[in-house]
Amino acid sequence: MAVQNQLAPAPQQQSGVIKYSAGGSEITLNGGIVKKYLVSGDANKVTDQEVMLFMRLCQYQGLNPFLREAYLVKYGTNPAQIVTGKGALEKRAARCERYRGFEAGIIVRRPDGAVDWRIGTFCLPEEQLVGGWARVYVDGFTRPVEAAVSLREYNTGKSVWAQKPATMIRKVAKSQALREAFPEDMQGMYEAEERGVVYEELPEAPVDVPSEPIYTDAQPAPPDYPDYPPEPPTAADEPRWYPGGSEYDEFADIMGGN
Repeated sequence: MAVQNQLAPAPQQQSGVIKYSAGGSEITLNGGIVKKYLVSGDANKVTDQEVMLFMRLCQYQGLNPFLREAYLVKYGTNPAQIVTGKGALEKRAARCERYRGFEAGIIVRRPDGAVDWRIGTFCLPEEQLVGGWARVYVDGFTRPVEAAVSLREYNTGKSVWAQKPATMIRKVAKSQALREAFPEDMQGMYEAEERGVVYEELPEAPVDVPSEPIYTDAQPAPPDYPDYPPEPPTAADEPRWYPGGSEYDEFADIMGGN
C-alpha cells in the first residue's frame, strides 16, 4: 500500500484552496498562505505556478509544510526549489512494509589510481573523493536498488559542501536510491542536498497555522456590502433611495439589479 494513501485520503480543492490530511492534521493551503508563511527567500518573487506546484506536491505526498516537512525556496529570479524536510525520505521509507534497510558510502580514487567504494564517509587527505553510492533493500526484489552519483554534478563548493563533501554526496546517493526503490511513495520528493539548498539556511521552527484566511489577487476577500438602508431614511433622504437616487443606484449595482 502506498504511504500517501495512508496520510492524505480524499484531498479536496475549492476556489484555489487545497485541503488534505497529513499526519492526522487537516491542512489548508492557498496562494496567500504559501507566500506569507511558507516561502524561504524572496517570497515576493515566487510565481503562481511555483506556488501551485508546491501545494500540489504537499497534497499528493501528504506533507505538512507548517511542520517543515516541505520547503518552497526562492532566491532572486532563479527557479524556485521544492525540497522536503531533513530526513523525510528515510522516514517515509521506514513506513513502507517492504523496506529492509540500506547501505551507503562514498567513491574514492586512491593515489595509485585504484577506485574504492567505501561504506560511510572516511577519506584520507591524499585521496580524491569522486562520488557517492547507495543500496536499498526491498522485500520481494532479487537485487537491491542501487544508485551512484558523481561529486562534480552536485558539489557547489559552498557552505556545507565545502566543509563536508563526503557526507553530502553520500546523502544524495541515498536519496536517489530510496526514490527509485519506492517511486510512488516518494515521487517529487527531493532533499536539500540534491537541489543545491542548505538545510542550515532554512527555518526549522514550526509555523503557526493562520486563523484568518489569506487571499491573493486571484482570491479576493469578499467585499463589505453596505446595509440597505444603513439607517431609516428621513424625509430629506428619501429621494436618494428611489430609482435615480445615488444610494439606490449604488446598491442596485452591487446586487446586480438595474
